[in-house]
Amino acid sequence: MASSKGYLDFILEQLSGVDGISFRAMMGEYILYCRGKIIGGIYDDRFLIKPTKSAKNMMPSAPMETPYEGAKQMLLVDSVDSRAFLCSLVEAVYAELPEPKTRKR
Repeated sequence: MASSKGYLDFILEQLSGVDGISFRAMMGEYILYCRGKIIGGIYDDRFLIKPTKSAKNMMPSAPMETPYEGAKQMLLVDSVDSRAFLCSLVEAVYAELPEPKTRKR
C-alpha cells in the first residue's frame, strides 16, 4: 500500500519548525531528510524514524517496524499530533546521524 500525499503533507506541516526538512518520493513512499541527512520516512502512512539512541530514549515503548520487505527496522512514531515533540525528536536524531557521504562523479 502506498502512502498518501495528505499524510506526508500533515507530517511536513508538523515539522515546519525544523529548518531543512525535505522529502523524496520513492516507489509510492516518501523518504524524509533533515538538512541532507535521511532521518526516516513515510511508509504505508506510518512515520518511521531511524532508531538512534536519542530516539529510543524519547520513545522508550515505540515498536520497531520494517518499512518494507528487506529493510532495516525503524521506530514507529505514534505521537504525530504533538508538533513540539516531533520537532525535538527530529533535531535529536539529526544530531546523532553521520554526515551524508559525497558521491564521486
